[in-house]
Amino acid sequence: MMGELGFPELSTEQTELLCQAAEDAARKTIYAKVSAKDVERLDISVEVEGTKPVNVTVEVNLLLAKTQRMDAEALVKEAIAQAHNATEIFLSKLK
Repeated sequence: MMGELGFPELSTEQTELLCQAAEDAARKTIYAKVSAKDVERLDISVEVEGTKPVNVTVEVNLLLAKTQRMDAEALVKEAIAQAHNATEIFLSKLK
């Protein structure tokens, strides 16, 4: 699952902080809904490309334990949405 948002040019440090904020938000969203013991695999990737505009791509790969009845796809969508929300908040603070 992927989602993209366009934003103005960022410095290298801002890009790293932005990626970390988005990843943290996605991870927090998932672990707020399911226990760590029910997560068999969680990979979160945040990429920032381009200069004007900058594109932020968030990928979340989630594999839940078979005993977990949570809808993994819906949880991934929510995690990506929260990552983009964190991105918007981060960028609004730069203005």
